[in-house]
Amino acid sequence: MTPTICLAPLKGITDAIFRTTYAEFFEGIDWAITPFLTTVQGTRVKPHHLRQVLPENNRVMPVIPQIISKTASNFVLLAKALSDLGYSSVNWNLGCPYPMVARKGRGSGMLPNPDRVVAFLDRVLTAVKLRLSIKMRLGRFHVHEIETLLPRLNGYPIESIAIHPRTGVQMYSGRPDLESFEKCLALTRHPVIYNGDIVCPADYEGLKARFPQIKTWMIGRGVIIDPFLPSGIKWPSKDYSNPIQHFRAFHDRLFERYQAVLSGPSHLLDRMKGLWRYFSEGFESGREIRKQIHKSTRIDPYLDVVQRYFDGQPARIDRR
Repeated sequence: MTPTICLAPLKGITDAIFRTTYAEFFEGIDWAITPFLTTVQGTRVKPHHLRQVLPENNRVMPVIPQIISKTASNFVLLAKALSDLGYSSVNWNLGCPYPMVARKGRGSGMLPNPDRVVAFLDRVLTAVKLRLSIKMRLGRFHVHEIETLLPRLNGYPIESIAIHPRTGVQMYSGRPDLESFEKCLALTRHPVIYNGDIVCPADYEGLKARFPQIKTWMIGRGVIIDPFLPSGIKWPSKDYSNPIQHFRAFHDRLFERYQAVLSGPSHLLDRMKGLWRYFSEGFESGREIRKQIHKSTRIDPYLDVVQRYFDGQPARIDRR
């Protein structure tokens, strides 16, 4: 059976322009969760707050908007605005590991407080008609947090639960805790989506063999590093005649689209440098190009560096 692959949300990376451009050049992603939208105070959501999820900006790749919030009333306000745009499903972020978020009790910072989580759901699910899914970690500090929380979620109509098998304080360090993830599967009645450290088809094959009940796989950094990865997982025999030129065309289209909407060269350079933080890991000489790009302070030198690099036909890392 062909797996379902979801593009994970990466703040500042997998925005509407990236998602659309990716879907025009590559195959294999079935749908995406957007980088989280923060809730707002007041009684209305301003249009600019919804720009990344406007239907006209998301015609190519199906998306589910993600909301990060610890306040049910603010969540409901934003969810209703998304419903007015035509969305039928929304995702709640209980996984963001960054300290500035978690310390405020949002993202993974809410996981040590299961009473607050279920109280939040009680209010939201009675006020909003959207389907609700959740993206979470094993806990903020310890895996006991998810082991306590998951059984309490079984009475709620949750569409799915995506689990990244690390705690929040781990950030992205260390290896995924697959033993704890396996325990989670026995604690929930909801469909579980696996998320974390799939960077090559062999990673997927190993996880699929261990967790055959998982039908949907969420991949974030692995897709940015290797945009060919989802098609490599789904159709191993598929071949791109010239992967470097294909990737180059993808890069150039991204650059053109960001140049058209970002205000000023510094914002454009920051966005491209953020992408190359991941792109560079897909090339054998990636460390060198990343250093050169990082030193670029103007657009023309950046374009010269990238052009020379691609003209040299750099070798991509074979991750099969």
